[in-house]
Amino acid sequence: MGKMSKDKGRRGERELANKLKEYGFDARRGQQFCGANGDADVVGLPGIHIENKRVERLCLYEALAQAKSDAKDGEMPIVTHRKNHCEWVVIQPLDDWIKLYKESNCFPDTRLEQMQEIAEG
Repeated sequence: MGKMSKDKGRRGERELANKLKEYGFDARRGQQFCGANGDADVVGLPGIHIENKRVERLCLYEALAQAKSDAKDGEMPIVTHRKNHCEWVVIQPLDDWIKLYKESNCFPDTRLEQMQEIAEG
């Protein structure tokens, strides 16, 4: 990876950390810049492992595989991504998204049993 790509990645990590701060989270770049491998790119969301990508063309499944591989036990892996002139997006496995949705206040109680049956099924 060239210096310009690494610099863009670092800027993207700072940019995402600042965006998360706007939402009230105590976020910052991870410790990977200190030589530790496998650490999240951005930290500050307990229980979430963030693999951050600030590229024009994302290799989605490779990025998600890296997030899954680097996540510690009990951490939910996500990939955050933004390309130039676009908004930030979060990419995660559907099973993890369903868990979050079920825990939110948006999930109707009447559907809970049906979803559990499908998940076990």
